[in-house]
Amino acid sequence: MAGRGDIQKFRWSYGRLGWLVTVWQNLLSTISNHPLSGILAAFVAGILFWGAFNWSLEATSTETFCISCHVMEENVYREYRTSAHFTNRTGVRASCPDCHVPKEWIHKVIRKIGATNELFHWMLGSISTPEEFNAKQLQLAGYVWDNMAATDSRECRNCHGIEYMNRKVQDVQARVMHELAVKWGTTCIECHQGIVHTLPQGFDKEAVMDTLHDRMEKEKVDCRSCHKDMVAPSKDDGWD
Repeated sequence: MAGRGDIQKFRWSYGRLGWLVTVWQNLLSTISNHPLSGILAAFVAGILFWGAFNWSLEATSTETFCISCHVMEENVYREYRTSAHFTNRTGVRASCPDCHVPKEWIHKVIRKIGATNELFHWMLGSISTPEEFNAKQLQLAGYVWDNMAATDSRECRNCHGIEYMNRKVQDVQARVMHELAVKWGTTCIECHQGIVHTLPQGFDKEAVMDTLHDRMEKEKVDCRSCHKDMVAPSKDDGWD
């Protein structure tokens, strides 16, 4: 049975929230007496909720919001400012959300739900210094790369359509690699890592290149397609 103290606490809590109970009772009474008004009120409330929800999606999909915490501004944003995505001869920029926030509504909502994990770690202060960021950068980058690969580099393809590239104006290396990408069905992020952000410490670039070279060797790609005017590789490398 509830003790006298519990009853007193309940009365105290009810007293503080009594106004809310009264409002709710009056609202139910109004709806029961005027059902059409209730339907109209629910419709208006739905519109307001939908508008507020979509406004929040857009408000949190801006570069300003992305760099509103010092972790982003002092680390990844500094790297981004040195890239061609930030400044280039044409003045066409790709900002943080262009690469990291999907444009399609359902994919955007899913991404926002996933971002709550990042918000949680921000509240915990998991990364407070550049040293802590560098220590976790490989793990964080791997998470982003895996997501990009899983979507076939969807956000990259919003601007870069490999099927629309004019191979005639590309240099030999780019032309060969893009033709192989189409043939192999590879996705952008498999080759274009470290384009905007520096490659993290501990990233095994040699392993990536070895895998690529092995695949190109099986395709009998001429070494000179990429290594024109370069010193021939050592025979110890396994290349003929």
